Amino acid sequence: MVTYVGTLIIYYISKLKDFGGFTMNAVVLAVVLMLILSLLRVNVVIALAIGALAGGLAGGLGLGGTVNAFTDGLGGNATVAISYALLGAFAAALTKTGLPDAMVEGAVKLLGKEGDSRRKTLSKVLIVLVILIVSCFSQNVVPVHIAFIPVLIPPLLKVFNELQIDRRLLACVMTFGLTAPYILLPVGFGQIFHGMLRDNMKEAGLTVDLADIPYAMLIPVAGMVLGLIVSIFVYRKPKVYEDREITDVEKSAYTKKSLFFAGLAILVSLIVQLYLSQSLGVEGMIFGALSGLLVLFVTGMMKRDEADELITSGMNMMAFIGFVMLVAAGFANVLTKTGDIESLVKASSQFIGNSQSLAAILMLLVGLLVTMGIGSSFATIPIITTIFVPLCLHLGFSPMATIAIIGSAAAVGDAGSPASDSTLGPTSGLNMDGQHHHIWGTCVPTFIYYNIPLVLFGWLAAIIL
Repeated sequence: MVTYVGTLIIYYISKLKDFGGFTMNAVVLAVVLMLILSLLRVNVVIALAIGALAGGLAGGLGLGGTVNAFTDGLGGNATVAISYALLGAFAAALTKTGLPDAMVEGAVKLLGKEGDSRRKTLSKVLIVLVILIVSCFSQNVVPVHIAFIPVLIPPLLKVFNELQIDRRLLACVMTFGLTAPYILLPVGFGQIFHGMLRDNMKEAGLTVDLADIPYAMLIPVAGMVLGLIVSIFVYRKPKVYEDREITDVEKSAYTKKSLFFAGLAILVSLIVQLYLSQSLGVEGMIFGALSGLLVLFVTGMMKRDEADELITSGMNMMAFIGFVMLVAAGFANVLTKTGDIESLVKASSQFIGNSQSLAAILMLLVGLLVTMGIGSSFATIPIITTIFVPLCLHLGFSPMATIAIIGSAAAVGDAGSPASDSTLGPTSGLNMDGQHHHIWGTCVPTFIYYNIPLVLFGWLAAIIL
């Protein structure tokens, strides 16, 4: 009912090109509608589709043009979607080695005896710290992004329940690890982010040194660190969850041999992925996951007669993320086709005048709006750089301040976006037993504790640098 009414209202509004001389911007309309529907607990896929429809109609594409733009864009994240499906299959296959159960037993030993509150507190701190470290390493040291989540998180849900850890805290911890390292450090995914930032700024008329980018992004990331600390304080209180069986996570007996082969499969998968992505410069997640599956099959850890069912269940575990990424690509293509992204950026620059302070905050808010909609900070960089660089030069911003503005404007919104894999990944693991909501459990907390500080500290960096 909510989706029908929303579509109907937006359709008639989109027929009116302006209200009292104010021209409606399709990007603002589409993103705001998508976010409102998501907050009303409408499935994010439906929210993205309705937002795309409203944006296309408001942008003058017409119904046919909007549908064509949406369907044409669906393939934009096809590689990512297939990668996540295969990573889910690999994670499910690893359950046959008993590796997840070994991890759970190790975590349970940390809990101590019943009533040992001090040891449980220390265990809670240790588990949260380990998840934070693994999340950070997934971006730079071993760049697997969210691939660790289906292996690590679902088997530990009962341990989290025993410790009464608020899953919103875990969502904040993982999302921090999935975003802050690539924003700051020029390694792994950070190398791609920093390289895109430098190259697009050069094309827009400002040459910067790659080595300067981490220093320029230090203050904005400090804001995210502060947000992480505040989220830990806010969500520190115990929260009770039910112990529910997870159908996709089977218990399997493990031996030293099975754990060795599990480690070997993970190692081979990482080596293949790193070789393809770092040495050859191509997407490595698909063949990394395939190579891991092959090791488990050859070593006998995954039997031939159970392979189909196991791989299918694993794909189902990550399929929702892949499907959302496909729909998000269609949504982004509709917004691009309307031409209103450029209009939004230009309109903001005209409103700024000669005020550096106002310019910085408006550019960051435009970046937030764009990234929240398309769900990718990497895709936001080329969209905003062409206008923001000349504007920063005109207003007299230093090169370091310009880097901070554009880097922050691109990154802000990756956390908190319903369509970002940085929020979809944590939700996929934490909601395996149906007790964690994507919007209210992951997106809203990460928006509050990362996007708001990133805007404020990004603005501060623009003024200081």
